Amino acid sequence: MKKYEKDAEFMELVGHLIEHPRFKKLDGIVQHHHSTRMEHSINVAYTSYKIARKFGWDQKATARGGLLHDFFYYDWRVTKFKKSHAWIHPRIAVRNAKKLTSLSKKEEDIILKHMWGATIAFPRYKESYIVTMVDKYWAIKEATTPMRRTFVKPIRYSRKFLDSHNR
Repeated sequence: MKKYEKDAEFMELVGHLIEHPRFKKLDGIVQHHHSTRMEHSINVAYTSYKIARKFGWDQKATARGGLLHDFFYYDWRVTKFKKSHAWIHPRIAVRNAKKLTSLSKKEEDIILKHMWGATIAFPRYKESYIVTMVDKYWAIKEATTPMRRTFVKPIRYSRKFLDSHNR
């Protein structure tokens, strides 16, 4: 059982969305080379939720908006639009999310504005900023997984080795 699945409060907020067949389709779509879109969305939602909870902010909107922020089915590396993927996919995600559940204004803003930085649309709510920043964090972490395995583990090992031999 994964950590987020053990968090009853988080699962109460988004468990039904995670289990929805339309959302589960994301599990077969590669997101950042080494994660699926479903894994990425859950990572963003759970991390964002924990931050919102810590600050006493709207954890429900943060968890739901974070979970649904990349709720689209096309491969963004292959499918091209006249406008940028950074602008298009949040709008598609909102449309798809509304087919599953009703969205609050805050949840809609979280989804629409999570690409701030790549787009000029400023988030309206502090919870939108959380998801925006957490999304970037997970995108980098997921995309660099093999590099971290190749370089970080040997560096840790060599530090331990050197420390044990410098006594």
